[in-house]
Amino acid sequence: MFKTKKSILAVPPGERTYSSADVSRISGVSLRQLQWWDERKVVSPRHEGHKRLYLTEEVVEVTVIAELRRKGFSLQKIRRVLRFLQREMGKRLAEVAGSESDLHLLTDGKSIYLEDDAARIIDIFKGAKQPMFLVCVSDQLRRLTVVPRKPVRSETATAVRKAKAL
Repeated sequence: MFKTKKSILAVPPGERTYSSADVSRISGVSLRQLQWWDERKVVSPRHEGHKRLYLTEEVVEVTVIAELRRKGFSLQKIRRVLRFLQREMGKRLAEVAGSESDLHLLTDGKSIYLEDDAARIIDIFKGAKQPMFLVCVSDQLRRLTVVPRKPVRSETATAVRKAKAL
């Protein structure tokens, strides 16, 4: 009936994780879509039983995919972008997270660029022979710190009980 993952990847100590509901709220993607992307290995989060746990890099990947899907990119073209992001993201995301500069992903579906220099971005647009799409990866990363977490049902019940006890 349900297939469970054979291997459960450990979450690195001190690493922030996000539930499927959090990722859905942040990215604007349905829970079913996240499940489908996991089944198709587009973005594969860690699994804790039937719960999916996403690391920061995976949440950024989901938000970038969601932006590209809204702009009409096929999943095949998005897979190319993802392979590029997975190669480059670990190095660049850590640099950008603590700096003032913005990191932008530019693509026309064939060529992919990850740039933080505004002059270079303009040069890429000027030299493009077909429409280019731009996604600000830094904005996607900032969304993770801005979105408030909805309290879990048990937390809400505990708060109500404490208020009644006073």
